[in-house]
Amino acid sequence: MAPETKRKRKPAIAMTRSDHERLSRLAEGFAERNPAVADQLFAELDRARTVDDSKLAADVVRMGSRLRFTSDIGEDRTVTLVFPGEADIAEGKVSVLTPIGVALIGLAAGQSIDWTARDGRTHRLTVESVDNATSVAPAPAPVHEAGRAS
Repeated sequence: MAPETKRKRKPAIAMTRSDHERLSRLAEGFAERNPAVADQLFAELDRARTVDDSKLAADVVRMGSRLRFTSDIGEDRTVTLVFPGEADIAEGKVSVLTPIGVALIGLAAGQSIDWTARDGRTHRLTVESVDNATSVAPAPAPVHEAGRAS
């Protein structure tokens, strides 16, 4: 297999049933406003292995996970993966409806994935560590047309 082909293969991911259900509804609700990101999320949901909430390994990124990742462009960041209404880049809260958020969901510590930034460039990120001690993610608030939680 050619190196380029191998690099394009996405790693296996896992997701809790509750995250899978909530994210499916979120992607459906977001499909008209931003079809590209919704399609990326649908693709990740389709390839994810779903498990009972209590059975997901402790080092797998789920909603509410605090994690550290590095990238091929020298980034070394610690972020929390959140629903869109909770996103706040200044606090390190990254929405699952961003290209990097979609790339992170379901990865385990040590796994890498290629993701395409909003500028169209492809980057490789590696999850270095995952802390799920506080990852009991609340259900997202309903999102209305203005994009604000009610």
